[in-house]
Amino acid sequence: MPMPLFTDLTGLAGVASAAAAASLLLPRVERLGKLHLAMMLGAIFALMLIPFGGMPLAAYVRGMTGDLSMTTLVLLWCGLLRLRTSAHQDDNRFALLILIALTAIALYPLALGVGVYDPYRLGYGSHLLVVVLLLIALLAWYRGFSLIAVCIALAMLAWSVGWYESDNLWDYLVDPFAAVYALAAIMTRGVKAVFRSR
Repeated sequence: MPMPLFTDLTGLAGVASAAAAASLLLPRVERLGKLHLAMMLGAIFALMLIPFGGMPLAAYVRGMTGDLSMTTLVLLWCGLLRLRTSAHQDDNRFALLILIALTAIALYPLALGVGVYDPYRLGYGSHLLVVVLLLIALLAWYRGFSLIAVCIALAMLAWSVGWYESDNLWDYLVDPFAAVYALAAIMTRGVKAVFRSR
């Protein structure tokens, strides 16, 4: 059996992480102690990597979804490790979600043919995009939004070494799953704020 490529290993690990994170939404999971929760998450992660019918379960899912962006992986692992423990960290995460939503609203309709300009092409090595991203990361770090800076830095680092099969920087920065999650989280927060104000 040939050794899997590095891109395959990281892609499968990303899908396995998503499956483990999704299990946190199951009923009564919040009641589990830290040890039992860690054991459950580890078991689900491992189960996704066990071959069934010649391929791991994660490979079947990856075949439909593709590789997850670095931003999605950071959000998943923040959820798995329960890193949101303060109001500042919550604001930090919410700032990232706003940036993801704005990026998705600007990127995906144009990339799908709405209008004559396709910003997705910039992901194939545009110096302008790299400079803008570096400036955003520096500004975010200066303003205390370290999660944005970390996501951009990891995405650019992974892109520069060819971590994924894709050569487009946008695929490292954002994906439809992150976009849908960000939009849903922002709308949910908005609805809760409206009800609290009544």
